Amino acid sequence: MKPLTVPHELCTARLRLRAPSPADAEASLAAQLASRAELKHWMAWAQEEPTLEQVRANLTAAAERFHSGEELRYHVWDAAGRELIGSSGFHALDWRVPKGEIGYWTATPHTGQGHALEVVQALTTLALTPQGSGGLGFHRLEIRCDPLNGRSRRIPERLGYGLDACLVNDTVSSDGTELRDTLVYSLTR
Repeated sequence: MKPLTVPHELCTARLRLRAPSPADAEASLAAQLASRAELKHWMAWAQEEPTLEQVRANLTAAAERFHSGEELRYHVWDAAGRELIGSSGFHALDWRVPKGEIGYWTATPHTGQGHALEVVQALTTLALTPQGSGGLGFHRLEIRCDPLNGRSRRIPERLGYGLDACLVNDTVSSDGTELRDTLVYSLTR
């Protein structure tokens, strides 16, 4: 069962994470378009250039899933909340355990600055902190990534996640042209 309260906003030293809103559509579209060349190597959703209407519809659905506890996506903004840096959040939630998976991407102009590491650290703390102490009370948290995505895989490794498995021929590449492996990292409490 999902916790009674899930924070709609989290702040780190440099960043502000907020639940998605259709009002974010223009900023989200701009960040996606500025990053598409890089993202399409790893993200199936980045294969086609989205329209503003598609992004707005996606954010409307994401806000509904956040409210229901089905998925907890956050938009990552600069500390002032003016520039969209990327997106992250909890997917594949199972509130019976409870557990989830963290996914993340950073807009190309902001890569290499430690933003994703900072975001994943904040989300890890939120997830594994007991519910009575302001957290989500997860007992298991995963990060899955392609072994070829060195930037993505360094994040769980730097944060002390253990490598549970390398799932061979587990998925297809983001463009659907070849089989790919999946690394599964986890932290438990």
